[in-house]
Amino acid sequence: MTLALARDVTATETEDGMVLLNERDGKYWQLNRTGAATLRLLLDGHPPEDAAARLVAGRPELSERVRTDVRALLGSLRAAGLVVTA
Repeated sequence: MTLALARDVTATETEDGMVLLNERDGKYWQLNRTGAATLRLLLDGHPPEDAAARLVAGRPELSERVRTDVRALLGSLRAAGLVVTA
């Protein structure tokens, strides 16, 4: 699975994470640092399970929670039309 930002979506890094602008409807989405790191990993071609593993490196007790959070973030981004499978 290769993920990409939708054609009309721009991403801007911020001090606290990332802001996504959907130029079709003018809505902004703000991601905190963890959300931004997750999206960068997904956009770099890492599948959700691998992205979650990288985020919890050295903290195995958080593995299940982070996997759930990564899947939820990906689902929300897809539902909002912000990312597409390329």
